[in-house]
Amino acid sequence: MAKTEYFELGTLSKPHGLKGAFHLYLDVDDPYEYEDLDAIFLQQGNEMVPYFVEDIQIRDNLNLITLEGINSLDATKDLVGLKVFLPLSALPKLKDDQFYYHEVIGYQVVDKNLGDLGTVKEIYSTGAQDVVVMIYQSHEVLIPLIDAIIPKVDKKNQIVHSILPDGLLEVYTQEDAD
Repeated sequence: MAKTEYFELGTLSKPHGLKGAFHLYLDVDDPYEYEDLDAIFLQQGNEMVPYFVEDIQIRDNLNLITLEGINSLDATKDLVGLKVFLPLSALPKLKDDQFYYHEVIGYQVVDKNLGDLGTVKEIYSTGAQDVVVMIYQSHEVLIPLIDAIIPKVDKKNQIVHSILPDGLLEVYTQEDAD
């Protein structure tokens, strides 16, 4: 499978103990949805390498995972810091009004006042908030992903509905005056 067929679950953050266990950082809303994992994939170079899960313990402040074949502190060294992935098919089902970020890539952005604007290129987190990256008239525009600006995503028709604040597009489309 290509990397685009996976989602990032988290990171093997550091070893735990001497027998090959890891602290597992999970970048998800509900870690308990993943307490029955049979296997994970680790990105090693350009490859997605499968590992069977021997044991996983999900707790509020500490997640531990033991992988089959990794049974010593020494064996953990090459895997610490690697990103953990699962196939997209393992994502929990969402309600109709919810979406995963990867789902809306390529959706049309339609503004309440301005009409069709462009397409979603990607969504990423700036640290302070998540933003939709849209291509508008060959310019990259960042739209804050908040309910007041993006009130609805129509998955059936592949439309991201927006109500852009006045002047947002102009910030990205003004040519610098020399």
